[in-house]
Amino acid sequence: MTVSITSYLLVALILFCVGLYGALTKRNAVVVLISIELMLNAVNINLVAFSKYGLYPAVAGQIFTLFTMTVAAAEVAVGLAILIALYRNKETVNVDEMDQMKR
Repeated sequence: MTVSITSYLLVALILFCVGLYGALTKRNAVVVLISIELMLNAVNINLVAFSKYGLYPAVAGQIFTLFTMTVAAAEVAVGLAILIALYRNKETVNVDEMDQMKR
């Protein structure tokens, strides 16, 4: 039993839409970061699906996925460091209240 590329793209679309909804509507900065990670994972699913079912199946999409996972890990580390610094200064994680660089 094989899975078609349409199934992969549909899962990636749903995952991307959930991430986009969370990034645009939630006020908690941690939830926004998690939503961005969901969107990056949807892109990774697309890359792997296109590398498997593409015109010339190769490992190029999987290598790109490894690069995007590395960038995503660095983004999480930097994002959480910034979030911790903002929490220490403002004592909140709501995105609405983080509109100034200083108090």
